[in-house]
Amino acid sequence: MSVDPAISIRAYRPSDLDTVIAIFLSAIRVVAAKDYTPAQIDAWAQADRSLWEPRRLSRPTWVAVIGGKSVGFADLEPNGHLDMMFVDPAHQGVGVATALLSTVEAAARAQSLSAIFTKASVTARPFFAKRGFRLVAEQLVERHGQRLTNFRMEKRLK
Repeated sequence: MSVDPAISIRAYRPSDLDTVIAIFLSAIRVVAAKDYTPAQIDAWAQADRSLWEPRRLSRPTWVAVIGGKSVGFADLEPNGHLDMMFVDPAHQGVGVATALLSTVEAAARAQSLSAIFTKASVTARPFFAKRGFRLVAEQLVERHGQRLTNFRMEKRLK
């Protein structure tokens, strides 16, 4: 898939906090809602600002921008874990996630990581599979009393 040249990727700034939280919540409530129950969505779509702020600053995080508007974000933990990658529902399918993933992979290579891994939702699993991630394990996680399925997936870097 080609990436729209109008998409730019930049480093996260502390002033992006509310925007990335809004992207996270919207992506879950709108995009993931087709694959999870309303109760699961309610349990998952929660963000404690006081926890998010230090977390975003503790690892490289990137923000995708189109026309001056932040439309997605991704991060990478030192061990190669792509913990979060979310795209605003209005900007799905235009290459935002692909551009973010390319940035994450380049950063992982620069850190001499041999692989990256993620815990993909039911919704995100096809995206990662199409981009070379292999399924390692299906998992059940608990969020606020709800059990949600996700998939540990890994990609070897060349």
